[in-house]
Amino acid sequence: MSNITTTASGSVLTIAFNRPEKMNALTRDMYADLAQALNEAAGDFAIRAVLLTSTGDHFTAGNDIRDFMEHPPTTQDSTVAAFLGAILEFPKPLIAAVKGNAVGVGTTMLLHCDVVVADPGARFSMPFASLGLVPEAGSSLLFPALVGYQRAAKIFMTGESFSAVEAKEMGLVAEISTDSHGAAMAIATQIAAQPPTAIINTKALIKASKHDAVAAVMKAEFELFSLALTSDEAMEAFMNFMAKKAADKEKDGK
Repeated sequence: MSNITTTASGSVLTIAFNRPEKMNALTRDMYADLAQALNEAAGDFAIRAVLLTSTGDHFTAGNDIRDFMEHPPTTQDSTVAAFLGAILEFPKPLIAAVKGNAVGVGTTMLLHCDVVVADPGARFSMPFASLGLVPEAGSSLLFPALVGYQRAAKIFMTGESFSAVEAKEMGLVAEISTDSHGAAMAIATQIAAQPPTAIINTKALIKASKHDAVAAVMKAEFELFSLALTSDEAMEAFMNFMAKKAADKEKDGK
């Protein structure tokens, strides 16, 4: 079974992270499947909105650290770069339903979504610096623009998580619902029923002022992220992360 599943319901395509046993941590193959699903949906006239969601208890734990350590995505033809390009250029409404943890790219990808609905217990975090890395997906531009410089700097530099209520107050989340998937699907269905060209043009206009700047920042971020991935600092942070994860797992097993 694929770790990325797609399901069409009317003119709404649902793309789901489907690796619940690993908290939906994203691998290179999952990035490839995500990019393909978004690009195909962009070119399919029958699809008028896309819903990003997940199976299990969490949205995504972010990047699969072991996969990144073994195969660092350091080139522009990597599957990670393909996904980031696909989500930046996606022309149709992109709605997300978030539950549990949304870590790293699990939060930064939401900055490219048009509407985000979160479960009351959702937690968001971008612990890039804590792992010896830098922000990605244009978040170093988009997040400070959304929440202000100091708040963004504190979150990026401490790696702290924040709640669904805080995310809504920041503007990262539009709604909080105990049925985040159902609420997000209802919004996606409502938007999909609108005149499609008007919706696509509206999205393009809303994003026009920042699009080129975000694209340039994403390129710079990717270059620095790639360099950081192979640094001694990141390797040490990754090893510490893996050791802590193993210790926590052993503790929970006792």
